[in-house]
Amino acid sequence: MSQQANPRGTFLKIADTLKTSIDADPEMTELPPLAEVMSGHKVSRGVALRAFAVLKQEGVAEPVPGGRWRIVRAGQQVDRRPLEQRIADIIRADGLEVGQPFPSASALAERFGVSRPTIAKALERLETAGVLAGGGQGRVRTIRAMPTREERS
Repeated sequence: MSQQANPRGTFLKIADTLKTSIDADPEMTELPPLAEVMSGHKVSRGVALRAFAVLKQEGVAEPVPGGRWRIVRAGQQVDRRPLEQRIADIIRADGLEVGQPFPSASALAERFGVSRPTIAKALERLETAGVLAGGGQGRVRTIRAMPTREERS
């Protein structure tokens, strides 16, 4: 029989290590990528995901669109509305008018901290709702109509 460590409870040890890292660094806003946790602790994807699930259950972290995990700190305000609602709010917040160009998917991905494919899905929903027009590779997306409550819900 081999002398391997018992995998039972390994995910709890990883979760404790991550909590210690979070407590030690108040500037930390995201958990390390799953691949980094897997290689750093020499565990499978399933074990690393179970460790992340423990952090979610304890209210320490939560998944966000794009496959990342955000750290939840006491007293911190987090906008949990769907991404397309937050993107639609840019129109009013930035004072954009109908017919003006809308920021690119790359700029929005950087602004919201998510991947471009995630932004593309949200932009498609806004196009379907009639808020945005155009888009596509090499074309500038423009504002077709101001978002209303019904379109953003």
